[in-house]
Amino acid sequence: MVETGKAGDEGPRDRRKTRHLFWKEGKLSMIRRAGEVAPTFAVTLGDAAAAGADILRLAIAAGFNERSPIHGWGDGAVWIEDQRERPFGARCKDPVDFFHVCDYFEAAKVCAAHDPNWIERQKDCLKTDRLSAVLTALAPFQEPDSVPSEQAPVRGGYRDLINRPGQFDYPAAIQAGLPIGSGEVESAHRYVIQKRLKLPGAWWTPENAQAMLNLCVTRANGGRDRYWDALAA
Repeated sequence: MVETGKAGDEGPRDRRKTRHLFWKEGKLSMIRRAGEVAPTFAVTLGDAAAAGADILRLAIAAGFNERSPIHGWGDGAVWIEDQRERPFGARCKDPVDFFHVCDYFEAAKVCAAHDPNWIERQKDCLKTDRLSAVLTALAPFQEPDSVPSEQAPVRGGYRDLINRPGQFDYPAAIQAGLPIGSGEVESAHRYVIQKRLKLPGAWWTPENAQAMLNLCVTRANGGRDRYWDALAA
């Protein structure tokens, strides 16, 4: 993109060389009723409260009410849990994504140095309500407190597990036919947001980015034709 130079400039100026770049997070929310296939999305470049408002709006549009049980998944980020708890309270079960928990095991390779089946056994323990066995297996390998956090994957994983009581009830989810991971929304980031906004060489103003995100979400929610028909009318 090229803009005309100001007075005193020698000629046109390439805006790609003068633009100020910054990073901004697109917060994607998704809701789906149990037994249904197609989810409904919302996305915002705003703060955590804006994402929380999206979650509530999607829930109301999907027909959820004050008696509806909510099964929410995330990567353990506190702000996500807070925004789900605000509108839904104790009705929202908020377990930590199973595969994020398994990342602790992958990072803690020292535990499985001489036991190739160690990681699979810990995964099986989580799926069969044996969190205490996982903690027992991790405990002897914890790094000393003197080791920086970024170099202590076992200690970090152990503490995350003991600091989140009640958030690892994977057996109940499996029995109810509910997902135990957030892969559905994680993959949606790619095909709802990134496929359009992360084209090679693309850059956006915040206003244009949010407008394009709105169009992407409208299409993902099956409303593309309705949108353009209404615009034409």
